[in-house]
Amino acid sequence: MKSLITKNMIIVCVAVITATSCAKKLDLLPQNDLTPATTYSTAEGYKSVLAKIYGGLASTGNTGPAGSSDIQGLDEGSQSPFIRGFFNCEELPTDEAVVAWNDQTIHDFHNLKWSSSDPFLRGMYARPIYNITIGNEYLRESTDEKLSARNITGADADDIRKSRGEVRFLRAFNYWVMLDLFGKSTFITEDDGIGTYLPKEISRTDLFNYIESELKAIDADLAPAKTIEYGRVDQAAAWALLARLYLNAEVYTGTAHYADALNYAQKVIDAGYQLQPEYDKLFMADNDKRKDEFIYAINCDGLYTQSYGNTTFFVHCASGDDHNEYGVSGGWYGYRGTSALANLFPDPTGVTDQRAMFTTSKYGTSASQIAIGDISDFNNGLHVNKYKNIRSDGLPTSDVQNNFADVDFPVFRLSEMYLIYAEAHLRGGGGDAETALDYLNKIRFRAYGQSYGPGDVGKLTSSDLTLQTILDERARELYWEGHRRTDLIRYGLLTTSTYLWPWKGGVASGTGVDSKYNIYPVPASNLTANPNLTQNTGY
Repeated sequence: MKSLITKNMIIVCVAVITATSCAKKLDLLPQNDLTPATTYSTAEGYKSVLAKIYGGLASTGNTGPAGSSDIQGLDEGSQSPFIRGFFNCEELPTDEAVVAWNDQTIHDFHNLKWSSSDPFLRGMYARPIYNITIGNEYLRESTDEKLSARNITGADADDIRKSRGEVRFLRAFNYWVMLDLFGKSTFITEDDGIGTYLPKEISRTDLFNYIESELKAIDADLAPAKTIEYGRVDQAAAWALLARLYLNAEVYTGTAHYADALNYAQKVIDAGYQLQPEYDKLFMADNDKRKDEFIYAINCDGLYTQSYGNTTFFVHCASGDDHNEYGVSGGWYGYRGTSALANLFPDPTGVTDQRAMFTTSKYGTSASQIAIGDISDFNNGLHVNKYKNIRSDGLPTSDVQNNFADVDFPVFRLSEMYLIYAEAHLRGGGGDAETALDYLNKIRFRAYGQSYGPGDVGKLTSSDLTLQTILDERARELYWEGHRRTDLIRYGLLTTSTYLWPWKGGVASGTGVDSKYNIYPVPASNLTANPNLTQNTGY
């Protein structure tokens, strides 16, 4: 996708924090010769840095797929990207994904046995902090005093002031990632400035409170819902993150906020978003056309944000000899789903759930092909064909060689807000059952091709309105979008033996594991570099 934010990502080598002690000690940034005085000397300079702040979720460095990496000492394609790292942390430990490769510690994710020395976790800790650090610098350099001193006035100054709310949202989003994955974080804001110091640590409850307060504080600074350029964030994005934050608040802090989750989900729903009629088109190369359902998506472009760690990863890693069906020049023979994911798509009536986008199917292929007898054998397992670097209008993608994808990554979609409302209602958050059921059935109606099937067999009734129904519907609707680990933790199922799936805990039939794996360890290298940080229990 191809907004002005994306196109401005050719790429500014930002001088934001080459002088900050925390960045140097954690080896987060390449050195460069630019300084804030030159980078921020013009309004165009600010736009380029803003593009970099957005682009830090899609790209990994300053020269495309490899070279001038933002984060040194790690593989730029597999260990430092945001989308790929987030996917590994959110999907690989669950029933929704396994990987054939044996690269370093990658199997430890599905086996639920990682350690604080894991290089993939080091990258996933560093990436949000890097993104946060750039955002902090932008906020320091975009005050009224700084704009006045640089003679940036009029509409240019107004645009920069308005962008500060967006940057604070992106910072809050990156801190939410830290909250969810690591339970706490290195904590730095624009007030910490530049100098020789070691950042402090913030606890899970305090980080929750900070994210909540930031998202509420910026509400008036963000553009009204559905009025800003696609790919940038507005009020609805902040409401959506608050809804997600509140849905998981009991896990994060021990205190439930289900009424808040329901209320903020309803605010997004009331903003005028609509489900797009055809589910598969939400994940194609021209999915920027689906902005009526997307509340916020990370723009990925085969020319402007070339990376092996954004949605390019999805279309290559899930394909093999069938790579043409994914719209790419070659497959990586890597990631599949388990039979537990397949089992969530029962088809007793001959009416297929159109969300079951698999190139192997338990209805048309022998069960032995879906069962995974050997993790390293890509040929068995459920091949997921959800993301495709193919345009729905038949036009060519931006990268004519089909190496890099144009598929945008959906961070918040309307259907998630429907699901949050329904779950929050059942967990005591208010609302009403009729509305919750209606929202679920809107999703089901789309899933069955604008139909409930013969005799309305796909339509849910009041007796179906249970937490288990919602968990299963979340899996069907949101698989491979970065939700499953968080959902299973909220339901008490990730580490326990209550729910088992193939190869959970490294055992073919699945096994329960230590509850410490509900949260990731702080990387050992960060603890060594910064004695202000502490380790999570059990690591």
